[in-house]
Order: sequence, then C-alpha cells, then structure tokens
Amino acid sequence: MSDNNDSTTATVRHLRMPQTPVGPIVLVADGDSLAGVYMHEHRHAPEVTQFGPEIADDPFLVGVARQLSEYFAGEREMFDVPVSPRGTDFQRLVWNGLREIPYGQTWTYAQLARHIGQPTASRAVGLANGRNPVSIVVPCHRVVGSDGSLTGYGGGLDNKRALLDLERSHTDSALF
Repeated sequence: MSDNNDSTTATVRHLRMPQTPVGPIVLVADGDSLAGVYMHEHRHAPEVTQFGPEIADDPFLVGVARQLSEYFAGEREMFDVPVSPRGTDFQRLVWNGLREIPYGQTWTYAQLARHIGQPTASRAVGLANGRNPVSIVVPCHRVVGSDGSLTGYGGGLDNKRALLDLERSHTDSALF
C-alpha cells in the first residue's frame, strides 16, 4: 500500500492513536503491512518492547490511522490495508474468515467455524478469535455467542459493544 522506500518500511514500528471512541490504540506495522491494532489493556497484546520505535509520521501507519478515523466516523466499512498477523495456520484461517463478516452484522462462533470449513471447531475458532492481533481491521468484535450474547473480547466487552453499536448505528441510518 505504501510507496515509501525508506528504512522504516522494513522494520517493526508503531504509532499511537491517543483518542478514539474505544480509547487509546496502538498500531504496529511490520514492513509494509499491519501486524497489530491494540487497545488499552488489550488482553493478548505483546510486550510494548516488541512494537519497535514510535514513528509519528510513518506514511503507512498514518494511512491506517486515517482509515480507522474514517471507520469511527461511519465513513468506512472496509479497510484497505495489507495485514500480516502472526499466528498458526488455523488462526490465520479464522482471521481470514473474520474479514468476510459483513459490516454491521454478527456471526456466532459456530457460523464462523462452518464458514471456514471446520464445522466442529467452534471452541478452537473462539480461541483463535480471541488471539486476533489486528482487531477492528480484522473484525473479531463481530463474533458473538450462540445465543447472540456478547462474549469475551481482547479489547474488553465495553469496547466490543461500542464497536457493534457504532456499526449498527451507521447501518440503520443508511437504511432510512
């Protein structure tokens, strides 16, 4: 996505978004792709030392921050950034499946398991979902319990609720 060829493009680095509707967010890039989106007190976030240097004017991360700001403003439903989450083959399968859940909608863990061709793996899907390092961009907040209840979220249930409410409010307003 970035045409920048300077040395920062080949290293792990981060950018902080201090004010968002879900609190502070840290964006982590690895080369020319997004490797992490972490909320304050994110449950499975790596140590801050693994985020690399903070580069406030990094063109790639500034672009990701712009897209997140557009999302929070209800102006963007899909993200156009390359992602490179680190995980097992199964986790990456689940995370790719998450990107297919439509904006403003939710799927259960069982629906997601069926969608990725692993119909008996609902629990494993739930565990992989909880380890998603690129939250929001890869919308793990759109997965709910079998009864529609909000279940665990690495960024906290309040943030999950806020993200779902944000999407629903923009989806509903577009219908009328």
